[in-house]
Formats: sequence, structure tokens, C-alpha cells
Amino acid sequence: MGTKTQPQLAKDNERRIRANDKDFNSQFKYHNNYIKTSKYTLLTFLPFNLLEQFQRLANFYFLCLLVLQLIPAISSLTPVTTAIPLIGVLTLTAVKDAYDDIQRHLSDSQVNNRKSKTLRNGKLVEAKWSDVQVGDVIRLDNNQFVAADIMLLTTSEPNGLCFIETAELDGETNLKAKQCLIETTELGEQHDLLWNFNGEIICERPNNLLNKFEGTLMWKNQRFALDNDKILLRGCVLRNTQWCYGVVVFAGVDTKLMQNSGKTQFKSTGVDRLLNFIIIGIVLFLVSICALFALGCAIWEGLIGQHFQLYLPWEHIIPQEMVASGATVIGLLVFFSYAIVLNTVVPISLYVSVEVIRFAQSFLINWDEEMYYARTQTYAKARTTTLNEELGQIQYIFSDKTGTLTQNIMTFNKCSINGRTYGDVIDLRTGELIEITEMLEPVDFSANPHHEVDFRWYDRTLLDAVRSDEEHSQNFFRLLALCHTVMAETVDGRLEYQAQSPDEAALVSAARNFGFVFRTRTPNSITIEVMGRIEEYELLHILDFNNVRKRMSVILRRGNSVVLYCKGADNVIYDRLHSGQEDLKARTQDHLNKFAGEGLRTLVLAERRLSEQYYNDWRSRQQEAALSMDSRESKLNAVYEEVESGMQLLGVTAIEDKLQDGVPKSIANLQNAGIKIWVLTGDKQETAINIGYSCQLLTDELVDVFIVDGNSVEEVEKQLRQFKESIKIFDRFRPGGTEAMNHFNSDSSMDPMSVAMTQTSAFMQDANGSTMPPPPAISVVTFRWDAKIQDNKGGPDSAECNDIFGDPEKNSEGRRTAPSVIVDENTGFALVVNGHSLVHCLSPELESKFLDIASQCKAVICCRVTPLQKALVVELIKRAKNAVTLAIGDGANDVSMIKAAHIGVGISGQEGLQAVLSSDYAIAQFCHLERLLLVHGRWSYYRMCKFLRYFFYKNFAFTLCHCWYSLFCGFSAQTVFDPMFISVYNLFYTSLPVLALGVFEQDVSDKNSVEYPRLYTPGLKSELFNIREFIYSVLHGAFTSLILFLIPYGVYKDGVSHNGYILSDHMTLGAVVATILIVDNTAQIALYTSYWTIVNHITIWGSLIWYFVLDYFYNYVIGGPYVGSLTQAIKDLTFWMTMLITVVMLMAPVLAYKFYLLDVHPSLSDKIRQKSLKKVHSRVSSDVRRTPSSRRGRRSVRSGYAFAHQEGFGRLITSGKIMHKMPQDFAFPLGLGTKKSQTLHNSVAVSVDGMNNKQQNHTNNSGSTKTNDNNNTNLRHNQNNQIHSSMADIRHDGRASGDTYQGSASTDELSPRAPCQDLDTINL
Repeated sequence: MGTKTQPQLAKDNERRIRANDKDFNSQFKYHNNYIKTSKYTLLTFLPFNLLEQFQRLANFYFLCLLVLQLIPAISSLTPVTTAIPLIGVLTLTAVKDAYDDIQRHLSDSQVNNRKSKTLRNGKLVEAKWSDVQVGDVIRLDNNQFVAADIMLLTTSEPNGLCFIETAELDGETNLKAKQCLIETTELGEQHDLLWNFNGEIICERPNNLLNKFEGTLMWKNQRFALDNDKILLRGCVLRNTQWCYGVVVFAGVDTKLMQNSGKTQFKSTGVDRLLNFIIIGIVLFLVSICALFALGCAIWEGLIGQHFQLYLPWEHIIPQEMVASGATVIGLLVFFSYAIVLNTVVPISLYVSVEVIRFAQSFLINWDEEMYYARTQTYAKARTTTLNEELGQIQYIFSDKTGTLTQNIMTFNKCSINGRTYGDVIDLRTGELIEITEMLEPVDFSANPHHEVDFRWYDRTLLDAVRSDEEHSQNFFRLLALCHTVMAETVDGRLEYQAQSPDEAALVSAARNFGFVFRTRTPNSITIEVMGRIEEYELLHILDFNNVRKRMSVILRRGNSVVLYCKGADNVIYDRLHSGQEDLKARTQDHLNKFAGEGLRTLVLAERRLSEQYYNDWRSRQQEAALSMDSRESKLNAVYEEVESGMQLLGVTAIEDKLQDGVPKSIANLQNAGIKIWVLTGDKQETAINIGYSCQLLTDELVDVFIVDGNSVEEVEKQLRQFKESIKIFDRFRPGGTEAMNHFNSDSSMDPMSVAMTQTSAFMQDANGSTMPPPPAISVVTFRWDAKIQDNKGGPDSAECNDIFGDPEKNSEGRRTAPSVIVDENTGFALVVNGHSLVHCLSPELESKFLDIASQCKAVICCRVTPLQKALVVELIKRAKNAVTLAIGDGANDVSMIKAAHIGVGISGQEGLQAVLSSDYAIAQFCHLERLLLVHGRWSYYRMCKFLRYFFYKNFAFTLCHCWYSLFCGFSAQTVFDPMFISVYNLFYTSLPVLALGVFEQDVSDKNSVEYPRLYTPGLKSELFNIREFIYSVLHGAFTSLILFLIPYGVYKDGVSHNGYILSDHMTLGAVVATILIVDNTAQIALYTSYWTIVNHITIWGSLIWYFVLDYFYNYVIGGPYVGSLTQAIKDLTFWMTMLITVVMLMAPVLAYKFYLLDVHPSLSDKIRQKSLKKVHSRVSSDVRRTPSSRRGRRSVRSGYAFAHQEGFGRLITSGKIMHKMPQDFAFPLGLGTKKSQTLHNSVAVSVDGMNNKQQNHTNNSGSTKTNDNNNTNLRHNQNNQIHSSMADIRHDGRASGDTYQGSASTDELSPRAPCQDLDTINL
């Protein structure tokens, strides 16, 4: 009886699934495909929500107070005063939580109700995703999402292939190939065979490893190995495959996508956490005050009170025979009485108001027309209402790349052919470049019957060159049409391409529109159409792309000519060009630098003509290497190296990975606001770096870009150590450093050029004068003659103010003071980390070193990271830096980091709604994040802080009046105010004005908030509400309560009216103090409000009127105990003079302090407001707002190479596995071509010897064919070289700059740094 059954044993260590056998699979109780992100149901909502709410300290505190107020011997106030606000806040929060959970239920329902075709009883039926079970056989159609993790059975493609896009898993949009078992492909679309399929799958338990799967299929008494190539994961999209069938292996929460999504964490803001801490302090303060008053009451009762029992009899529960014990009991009871009386120092209305303000702010975000995206008709949406002010305190942003920063659209933007650049549009009248916008008329390609309507090109000269049969441009596009792994198919009479990467699709599309149309391919041929003429080539070899080779080549034969076409990274191709084309290489390198500086992705194109004899010899060596059983890969690489050498340079392509609109500007503004931005992407390193430059996260002003790509802990540690040393060297010698400034100070007569040269030469010598190794680079230095920045602790109110509203300071002799040397904020370092290296960086032994370097870098890019690694990076920064983090993404691969960060932002983009469903805020474009943080986030934080400061002030001013009154009433817990006034003070008299302040207040406009990003800085440092600001509010409230009570008490104590009536009664004093308190609150909040709306006017002045109306109604209509007290008081001039004196005494210090701050220590917002009032419009200093487009014209010597391609497609093509027809279906006459085709281009038919002669002649004549543009470029380049003299000749690798255009074989070796510029301009 105690032994486990076989299924139970299997469940403990493995997973067993039998296809189409529901009974067998149900015994294991596997999860179904139902997804649930909601928290409550109708039955569990009330108990679970109340339990969650009473876990909040404040709610539990007020519940205890309510219990105390139910005891008559203790409470001097009715329980209603606490019960109504407590019930109100619980109800309001419950409604808000219910609304949020209803949205989650709707989102879950949308996903769970998607349709999937499932085999049931031998028939294909449509079932909901939630009804899909483990073991079901489901059908997927082209462009359909995969419903669950399935084992591929059969597909519409040859050899059981299918293609998927994994954008929701790893962010990559390039296609990946999957292949089912050959044995199961025979099942085809035959539903009876598929229904009878009863294979049993034994596999691993559910896990989060996206690239790993281990299992075995047992079918027909045979065992078949299963790996990751046989599995399609939930979240993938089927592409370029008509249909496929698969068996569900993991469903619902067991799928790898959901395993990577992480757990939903309870999120609270920094203000919430501070409030909890403050409330604990207030409660301790309250207990201390109550204990003090209890002691005072016991002493008073023991010494004095016992003699007045005739007038103030003791309660019957108090022992009468012993005075000491009686006084002690009274003191103990008074302790609890004061706890009730003084509870308004932390009123429950505070939490009601906070929730209302957040709720209203969420709607302001939802209604913002500036964050509306017209193309998809999408508004921004606050999916939670509890985190708004946290948006104003973000210190780190973690962003996905694909679909978040980019549009997933590649466009052929520019190119360089034979040393001439194309793509720029020049105004023929002025000779200046014309900015390309949507208003500019594109080139008309309609004469080409195969042109694409969406293709845009604006430079007419390239099309004219192609149509005029210009040799170089035709060779250029012929290479693009032939050197690729794209598949062509005809859909509805229209030629369509299926590309493995978007880069290849863009290049083949460009060739197509310029008249070089790729038509079709077979395993051993490729056909193109050139200007209406068919050209057919024999495909001899595809030398496939991989991350080490960084290039791909094809070897083709047409007629008697054999040609090799190659495309790849610039440094790789340049190393393999033949000599004698130095001038062409130099001009092309200029264009490469220009394209890279503009953030374009570049590929260099080259060709080589092969003689028949050479090719046959090489082919035999290649076959020998391919058949080798020892070191096959290295031998093949050596053979490939041999043929891919001595090539002729054709040109360069420049593709734009289109960024979303406004991304560079948004990133620049967010960085200027003091926010650090990290990009975490699943893309390859080159692509990530290239996009980093495009969006200006990386700039050419950076000193160096560190790359961590070690495969072991030791390698990674070594690289981190090297980077740390580089940073130390830069910090030691950087311009403005201690050595240079000491030299400057010793000779104040030195001119700025001398300072610059001193700092520059400091790189070359140490303190003893000996030569030191050169540092990584020199940053840009600006000399500013502004006043010295004093008392600047990094706050927002000093340095940036001087930059905008410069106030040069002169000495007593009228001469300017010494210049301050400011290191340009754009300089610094960047860090790029590969996914396999990140594993080691996150290990305990390297974690601190990695953080140390990353924190000193201006930008960090992590590439090839898994969804779980994204979350781990976010958690690391949260834990180690104690920083407020925001994660933004658009795909399911971003869900884990969105949940891990303090704030999760989802982009409702191309990759489904998984990220949005898990996010706190949803926006349509990345550029909207700028407004979400700098406007709504800053305003929300500013409003909440201002609200809290005022709220604590008004409540301490109100509550502490009881403390001062206790000194005159024998510490008896007697209240100075009417109990009804105490109950409704926060609810009716003062709630609306402070709510209006919290919802509508703003110090500067939204336009200025974006224009001056440094306004965001106070939120980063929690400057607007902290312990210091809280103590200031408490002291201000205590001072107010003291004046508020003592002046009326002194006036009314023995006062007599002019009619002879006695004024010194308790009710009159209470009514007068209450009225002056309301008037003071009105005056304070009117002074506190910077931005007046009609709502502010109504609530502020309306609350004052409402006080008198409600007091009259309560006392005269209902019959309150204070009837007539206020009415009689206001008839006397004493009341009005008392109120005037008290309010003036309270307001005068506040006004004086505000004027002092405004005049002597104005904040940045104060200066901007004054500037707006004066209507002075001036340009913003570059120190405050960086112009994002300033990089566009800079020359760059970094590589713009990035190619989102994957190894393996070349083998699929040449093996025929990828083809719809088998190789034997083709009869391609080797070396003959088609009869319809024309003779190959003249350049193809030329002999190898003739080619070499022609190249030499071309090299000699190329100098005379340069355009003026190229001459000017070289002239400027030479002038720069002369200016920088010897410093410009020093490179970080120790070679002279004259070798720039030589082959750089050493660049293939492991280097800890990415290519970047060697010397920046020194701006004086």
C-alpha cells in the first residue's frame, strides 16, 4: 500500500506524455493551458482584499482606535469619527483594487479565448487556448501564434522544415528553422493518421531554459531523440510555412515563456515606504505624549483633583478609598483617551486623499493627447493607480531593443559605389544637403514592373547610373541580387521574398527596385532578372555566415566565368582585398565612417574573378577538408580564407534599422535628467552596438566602449580588471584633473591653449617625466568663463542655472576670474556585455567588480541575454544600488524584467500584448516615455510631496491645539474643539483644497518640463519630501498651533464684551480657535498654490464658505451643543482683531521665508517661472539640454557593421532541404545558362590577367575622377591631422594612423574594447 505507482514515480523525475490519450495524461494532473494573472474571484474578493488592506500599518492602527472608542470610560469622542473615514478608505481602495483586477480578468479572457485548431475524435475542431490539454495534437497556420510548447510532428515544407519568429522570446525578428523527425513527416495532413498517432514522449520537467530541451519519443517500438530543434515554444509565430502539426508537451504555466515571466511582486512607491516609516515615528511620538499627559493627569488628580470630586466626581470604576491608586487608574484611562483625541495627527483621510490623488493622476495620464499614437489609435494607459509619483524618481531605465527602440523595419538608406556616395539629396542651387522628410518627393521606380510601392529612395543619380549601364553600379546591385540566402515565391501573382534576416530582405529588395530582381533559386542555381533580361547562374558554393567569419560568400558560374561575391564587416573585407586600390579604400573608408557616424548598419561588398583551373584546384581542397575527420572546421576555414582573398572592392551598403520616432531625443533628455539607461536585448553584439550609436546611447564622444565577452570566470575577471585600469588612467589624466589644475593654479597667466596642451601632454608623461603608455583617448574639453560654482552639491538649483542664466563674476579689479574647466558630459565610458559573460558577471565573486565598472559607465548594453537574465540584472541594481528602476519592453521576453522593476512599462507594439498585460503603464512609442517621466512623473512626485507637506502641517496645527489646552484643563483629555468639528475637519473643511493641490498643481509647464530635463533631478534625490521636510512641516504646524491657541486664549481668558457679557467660556474659545484655524488653512494653501485653475478657486474659497454654512446648519438646524457660540463671537470686534493679528503673525514668517528663498536661493523652477513671466525666450544651454542631432555631422572611425544573420541557411539551400522541389527535378546544364539570357556583363567575361591590368589602370586614374565632395572631405581630414600633429598618430592599439586603411588582421583577435575614435577634438 505504501509503494508508489509507476506514474507517480515518473512524475517525480520526468514528464511522460502520450499523444491523443487524455486518460493517460490526466493521471499526472498536468496544468492545462489556462493563464491567470488576476488576484481575486467573486467569492474571495472581500476576505482577501480586507486581509490585504489590514496588512497596512495605518489601517490596522485605525481599527484598534475604533475598538478603543467603543469603550465609554475611555473615549471622549463618538466612534463615528473613526468608523466613517475607515469604512470610506476601505471601500475606496476595494473599488480601485476591483477595477484593476477586472482589467486583469479581461486581459486573461482575451488570451484564453484565442482560437486553436485541435484534433478531437479524428476531426479538426476550433478550441479555445484555455481548453488545449497536454497530449493534444494541434494545427498551426502561417502567421499564427503557437498556443503551447509543442513537439513538431509534420509541416507543409520539404523535409519537415518550418520557420518561426521568436520576437516574444528573445526579441529577434530574424527567422529560425525548426525540423521535425523524418519518421513523423509521413503523417502529413491526414487527420486519421494524426489521430492514431500514439507516440509517448519522455522529457524533462518544466524549466525556463529557452535554448535547451531533452526528451525521447517512443513510437512503433523505436526510440527517437528529441532536442530543441523539434520544439516550438509558446509565444513564437509561424512564418513562411503554410501549416504544421504538433503534440502539446507543456501547457499554461508550465510553458517556457511563462516559466521566464517571473513572479508578480507587490509594488509600492518610495513615498509609501517613507510614509510607513514616518507613521511609526508619529505613533511613537503619540505614545510618548499620551504617557506624559497620563503622568501629568495622575499627579494633578492626586494633588488637586481629589478635592473637586463634588464638581468632578470620579467614575464608579475608580477606587475611592485610596487617592494614589485612584489617581493612577485615572491616569491610565487618560492615556487611552489622549490616544483617541490626538489620533488626528495621522488621520485616516490621509490615505483616502492619497488614493484619490493617484486615481485622478492616472486619468490625466490616460487622457494626455500628447501621448496618443494616431497610427494605431492608442492612448497611454496607467494600468495601476498606485505608482504615479514613483515615475518622478526613476534612476535606472532598463530597455529592450527590438520593438522598443526600433520599429523592426530595415531600409536601404545609402550606399557607396566605387568611391562615390549615394543617398544624400543636394540642393543644386546652394550645394547644401537637403533634409530627407516625408514631404520630399521620392524617386519614381514605376518603370520597373517588379518595383515595390513602399520602397523609398531620394537620390536620382544612382538610378540614372544603373540605367546608363554604368559598370560599377551594375556590379554592385548584381552582387546584392545574388549573394544571399533569401527564398522567392509568387503569391497572388506578386513576387515575395522570405528572408532569414531583415538585413538581407532590405538589400535584396533594394536590388529588386533598381532593376536587379531575384526571381528564383534551386539547390544548384539562382536566377535573376536584370533590366528585363534573365540571367541564370550555377550556384557552386555558399560560404555561410557566422559570428566568427563575419562575412558570407557565394561562388557562381555563368558561361565560362567563375566569380566569387562576398559581403561582410568592413575590417574583415578590407583585410582580404588585393593591393593596388589604396585610394578607393581610403575614399570608401571615409564613407564608412560617415555612415557609421549616422548610425547606419554597414556591409562591405567585394568580388573576385576565379579562373577555371584555380577553382577546380580549390574545389578539390575544399572537398578534402569537408571530408576530413580531424579538425574539419579549422581546415574548412583555412580553405575559405584562401579563396576569400585578393578581392576587388565594389562598395558599401548602409541600412537603417529604423528607430521609433524621437528615440535619440528622448534618450538624450532622459540622460540629461540624470537617469542611467541600460539596454538589455537578445540580439547579437554588433546589432546592439549599432543601435546604441543610432539612438545616441553610445556616441563618438565616448572615451571607450568596453566589451565583456569572456567565456570563463577568469577571462571575464581579467577583462573587468583591464577596464578598471583604463578608467583609473582616464580619471588621473582627464582634462580638469588635479595635475593639470595645479599647473594652472601655479601660473594664473597661462592662456587656455596652454592649459589644453598641458593636459594633453600629461597623457604622455608621468610625474617623473618618463613616458607612459597612452591612455584610451582624450575627451572633449570646454572652457567656461562663468562664475565659480559654489555650494553645489549636485542639486538642481546651481550649476544648470548658471548655464542658462549666465552671471559672469568679476573680481574687485573688474577682471574675470580663472576659467572653470568642465569635462563634457557626453564623454565617459560605455559597457557592452555578452549573455554568456553576464552569467559570470552576476556571480557572487564578480558581482561587485561588475557593478563598480558599470556604475562609472555612461551607458550599458547587455546583448544575447535571456528573459531571466534581464530580471536578474534589474534585481541586482535594485539590491546593490538601492535605486528606483524602470523596465520597458514590448514582448513576452520582457515580462520578467517588467515584473522585477519598480515600474514596468509595456509598449503596445508588434509583438503581442504579453508585455502590456504585465506592465504598470502602457504606451505606444518609446518617445512617450520621455513625457511620462519628465512631465507626468515629475508632476506626480511634485504634487504628492507638496500635498504631504501641507497635509502634515495642517493636521499638526489642528491636533497640537489639544496639547496646549491640556496645560489649562488638568490633563483631562478635554477637547478644545466641538467633537463634530473634529470629525469633519479633514473630511469636509480641508480635504478638497488639498486634493485640488495634489491633482492640478504644477511649478512649470509641460513644455518647460521637457525643455529643462534637470528639473527632474530633485526626484532622484528625494529632495521634495524626506525626513527633513517632514520635520519642517511638523515644526511649522507646532508653531501655528501654539500661536493659534495662545493668542485667542489670552484675549478671551478674562475677556468681557462691550455689552458686558463674559467671553471666557470654553465653547466660545473653541469656536474662535476653530474659525481662525480654517481661515489660516485657507490663506496657507492659497500661498502654497503655484498653478491656479477654476477647481482650485472653487475648492479653496468654497471650503471657507462651506465651514460657516455647515457650522450654522449643525448648530441651528440639528441642534448642536455649540449653538450660538460663533454667532455671538463674530458680532464683537474682538473676534475680528484677534483673527487678523493671529493670521498675520502666522503668515508673515512664511511670506518672508519664501521671498528670501526666491531672491537669494532661487530654484531652477523659480528661475524658469520668472523667465516665462518676463517672456524672454532664449536658447537652452547645451549643458542643460543636449541637441540629439549634433552627432549627425561628426566623423566616426568606428565600424558600422551589424548583420542579423544566422549560420546554417547556406547548408539548407545547397542540400535542397529548404526547397519545395527536390534537386533531381532540375536539369541545369552546367556552364551553359538559359538560352533566353544575354551574355554576362563585360566585367564578368574578362580574364583574370586582364582584370588585374584593368585594376591597375583604374587605380592610376581614380584620383582624377573624384567628386568635389570627396576632395573636400579629404582636405578637411588632412587639416585635422595637421592640427592634432603627433597626437593624432597614436592609436589605442599602438599603430600609426597611416595604417588606418591597411588591412587590420589583428582586429579579429580578442580585444576587450570595441572600435572607437582615437582622439576627439579639443574645443576651446
